[in-house]
Parts: sequence; structure tokens; C-alpha cells
Amino acid sequence: MKIALAQLNYHIGNFESNTKKIIDHIHKAKAEGAELVVFAELAICGYPPRDFLEFEEFIELCEAAAQEVALHTQGIACIFGLPVKNELPAGKDLYNAAYFIEDGSVKAVVKKALLPNYDVFDEYRYFEPAMNFECIEFKGKKIALTICEDLWNINNNPLYIHNPMDELIKQEPDLMINIAASPFSYLHDDERVEILSKNASQYHLPLLYVNQVGAQTEIIFDGGSMAFNKDGILIDEMAYFKEDFKIYTFEQNELKGLQPITHQVIPDIAQIHDALILGIQDYFRKSGFQKAVLGLSGGIDSAIVCALACRALGPENVMAVLMPSKYSSDHSIKDALDLVENIGCKHEIIRIGEAADAFDNMLAPVFEGLAANLTEENIQARCRGILLMAMSNKFGYILLNTSNKSECAVGYGTLYGDMCGAIGVIGDVYKTQIFQLARFINKDAAVIPENTIVKPPSAELRPDQKDSDSLPDYDTLDQVLMHYIEQKKSSRAIIAMGFEETLVKRVIKLVNNAEFKRYQTPPILRVSPKAFGMGRRMPIVGKYLA
Repeated sequence: MKIALAQLNYHIGNFESNTKKIIDHIHKAKAEGAELVVFAELAICGYPPRDFLEFEEFIELCEAAAQEVALHTQGIACIFGLPVKNELPAGKDLYNAAYFIEDGSVKAVVKKALLPNYDVFDEYRYFEPAMNFECIEFKGKKIALTICEDLWNINNNPLYIHNPMDELIKQEPDLMINIAASPFSYLHDDERVEILSKNASQYHLPLLYVNQVGAQTEIIFDGGSMAFNKDGILIDEMAYFKEDFKIYTFEQNELKGLQPITHQVIPDIAQIHDALILGIQDYFRKSGFQKAVLGLSGGIDSAIVCALACRALGPENVMAVLMPSKYSSDHSIKDALDLVENIGCKHEIIRIGEAADAFDNMLAPVFEGLAANLTEENIQARCRGILLMAMSNKFGYILLNTSNKSECAVGYGTLYGDMCGAIGVIGDVYKTQIFQLARFINKDAAVIPENTIVKPPSAELRPDQKDSDSLPDYDTLDQVLMHYIEQKKSSRAIIAMGFEETLVKRVIKLVNNAEFKRYQTPPILRVSPKAFGMGRRMPIVGKYLA
């Protein structure tokens, strides 16, 4: 039996595009001699559809698309994911399911049992868990078909009280197939290999796994579909961060012609780089946008966002706006212009001094007798935000936010100023990772000017300002933040690790006090195991201080 895996980039709610991709790859698989072609979880509608699932018409369109696909399955079978109605009055109205279609008709419906409801997942909000399990019979073989999380309850701290494979194995299947929508983080690929390998070895069955690829607003899918033999040894691995298609031969209960391989170990920074480019590309392409604008300060954060945007969209589609103030240094302006020259994007220089002075003059009677402070600094940042949004409105540019994760965490940014934008490109990348990312971008040629990388970070909103005036050094800060945010450790636990008590409590208080700011920032491309946004849900007015 020849089985094709189609690792594709879907678009939520774009039934025409998703259906065409599926049909095209059914024909491709058939032309290349495959008897079964497998697509990802919720391939028909895209993942995650979220509250689109609450619209009855949306579910009807899913079913109509599935029936259209079925028309193209004469002489071949296919598997793909879609939401299906729960015909029983009790329970949720839908199942997260998969159709097995052969020769034009649906021969089996497999429903997902384990519904993740943590981090970025919200499946139990919409779906009823499956309670009955049956293998698919095809070409004289039994296939144990599962959907994503159904294979993830196999670690030492299980989230669920049962495993679908424990029921399916009783039916003596010959092969496991798992269809997934497994989001990217720079740590997740290794974990994924480990979990899937353990399933194959525990149930002593070969396993074919197909993931989707592409970005859906902030969530990025990296692909990396895989094949394992019955001993749990990885024998094939498909591409990361791009579409891919492969055909496997399954004979005598084995995947033939494949030898053990080593999982592609891609450095974290390389993964982050590729994920961010894919995230930018799909945000623009799937939203119907083409051109981006950003503020270019001469600092490393905006330089990286500019470089990534140029790689994702083409430099001809990126507008960098330099907005120097009276506090901007000559070298910062030069650094920004050097970057523009290196990458060839468009640029404008708009000085904000006149606008900032106008606000200061208007407010002078109200502020009489009061010393200048953060207020005047924020006015400068908001002047820049106004200019960038004006460029966006006038020319149809989409504004890219350039705040990094360290800044987002402690609230080191100005609402309606440098925190505005349509998408946060590096809001899940710590400052220490930013420096690594700059070196990675420069690995083949000088893109980001060396002075941009080595000079002390500064917002340049007052004379001789440095980030270190307001924040601990980034090496220390980022360690504390990672322990608190990603690893969910309390202040007591972090202090016990050797960090200074006053610093830890100050940092955690800054993080908690900045929650109201993060609620008002753009969606952030997720590259870590715990990103700000839908994956980290904290009360704004909560009193608990970890």
C-alpha cells in the first residue's frame, strides 16, 4: 500500500483555497501511485477556527467542502480533519473529527477524544470528546487513526484518564496514523519526536504523522511530519516551515525502504528566524495585505524587525520611517540609514521635534511648576505612533510592532506609542535572544550594522538615556523572566536559585503591573512555549504576587 502525507498551509475559513489544495494533492497522490493520501487536523476549515465554530453556516460549509473533496476520490482514499455535528442532544454540539473517504463516499468518521484546553488550545470550549474507538479497514489492513492530542497522554504526568490507543490496540491494528495541528515553539520539535517515538514503540506499530504548516495570526505551525518504525525509531522527517509531500510504502506491516535517521536538530535561533518570517508572510498574505511600515530608530529591535520584514515581504514592500527627536544621537540616525542601504527598503525621515514641542507648549499651563518626567518622554513616543499610523492610513501600510519580550514583560514601552501596531513581530523574543538573532541574520553578509548590535540599548527619550537606567541588565532580567513566565516559578523558588531577592520581587511586580498594557497590544507571533496573548491569561486587577 502506498500512503501519501500532504503537509499543507491552510487558511482559516477559506474553504475555496483549502478545498482546492486538498483536491490538487489528491490528484497528485493518485498520479504518483498512492492509494491513500492523508491531510492534517481540521484541514477543511483551518486550525484554530475558534468561535467560527459557533456559526451553523460555518459547519455547513465544512460539510459541503468535504463532499466536494469526496467527488475526487474515485480510485483513491483520503483522510482529512473537519468539525462534525454531534447528533445527540447531550454534550457539546460538535466533534473534532476526521473523515475517511474512499471511492467518493465517507466510509468512516473518527472523532478526537483528548481535547486540549491549555496554553493556546481551547478545544473543550467547542468539542465533545469521543468515547468510542474503531479502527479503519482499508486494503485488508487495520489503521488506528488518531487526532493530534490523542497520542500525547503518554508521558509521566498525563492530563487525561485514558488513552485512545489503549482501546484501538485491542483491535490489533497494523498501522498508526496521526493527523495534527501542532503549534510551533522552539522547544516543541524535540518533544514531538519523543512523544511520537514512544507511541510507536509502546504499541509496537509503525506510525505516520502529518502536521500542518503556516501561520494563523499569532500561532505558527512548523510542519515536520514524520514516519516511525514499530520500534519507535524515526525513519523519515519532512520539511519544516514549508509545504511538503511524500509517499510511503507500507507492506508486510512495515514502512519499506526507509532507514533510521537522526532528527534534524535546528538551533533555536534558526527556528525562531524561520518561524517569524513565515508568521509575517502569512499574516500579510492571508489578510490580503502587501506593504508594511515600521519605525526605525537605529536600535537593534527595529533593525531586526525591518530585516525580517524585508525577507518576508521583499524590501520594495517595506517602509522604514526614521523619526529623530532632539535627543536622538547622530550615530543612531546613521545606523538606521546604514541598515536601509544594506537591505534596500524604502525610507522616510520625519523629525518629531516640532510636534513634541507643540504638545509641551499646549500642556505648559496645566503642568506649570512641575518638573519634566516620564510624561514628556511618552509624548515623544506617542508622536511617533501618530506619524506611523498616519503613514498606515494614507498609504495602506500595515504597522509592524517592534517591542521585544523583555520590554513587553516589564511594561517598558508606551501605550499608543511604540506599543502600537497590527502584529507584534518580536514580542515573544527576549532581548538576549534578539542579539543572537542579529548575529544569525548577519551570518552570510552584514545586514544589521555592527554598531547597532554592540551599542548600549536606549530609547533616546532624554539626554544620555540607557535601558540600564530603568532595568536590570538583560542577561539577569531575561533569566528571571523566563523562570517566571515560561516555567511558572514563584518568586520564592527563583530566589532559592540564587537570584537577589529585591531584584526578583521588583521584576515580578513589574510584570504583573504591566498586564493592563499587554491587553492593549497587538497579537504577538508565538515562538516560545509561553507567549503573551491567548497562551497566557492573567487577571489585570488580581492581587496575588507570585
